[in-house]
Amino acid sequence: MNHEEHQEHEGYKSRAGMLLKSELSQDLEALMKKVIGAAIEVHKHLGPGFLESVYEAALCHELTLQRINFERQKEIEILYKNIAIKGQRLDLVVEQQLILELKAVEAILPIHTSQVISYLKATGLRASLILNFKSRLLTAGGIKRVLL
Repeated sequence: MNHEEHQEHEGYKSRAGMLLKSELSQDLEALMKKVIGAAIEVHKHLGPGFLESVYEAALCHELTLQRINFERQKEIEILYKNIAIKGQRLDLVVEQQLILELKAVEAILPIHTSQVISYLKATGLRASLILNFKSRLLTAGGIKRVLL
């Protein structure tokens, strides 16, 4: 992990080469750090190459081992012109405050970011992580923070 990535994971975010203090609470930043550590542990043991469902099951087990509460495949309702549309599921919601979107793709694309922004808006949550387990190293392009 380079210096910038390390500081981003320590509660700072980088914008145009400047480091700015995160607007998230210290508790949420600490939770994100724990979850990233759990994801790195899963990736260290499994490596790239499996289906998302394998990583999801392994990450759920790791979160349980670390006593981090989560909901798996949480259904949410999408509001559209005064009706609630069901059927959308989130991969994981950690401690009722952090959305995890798990991927096993060549690269995290803008559509993946748009996807979690929509999830954040629908749930009223502020923070999410996209974790791409197909990355050679999770810390080298396999983790993306998305905040509202």
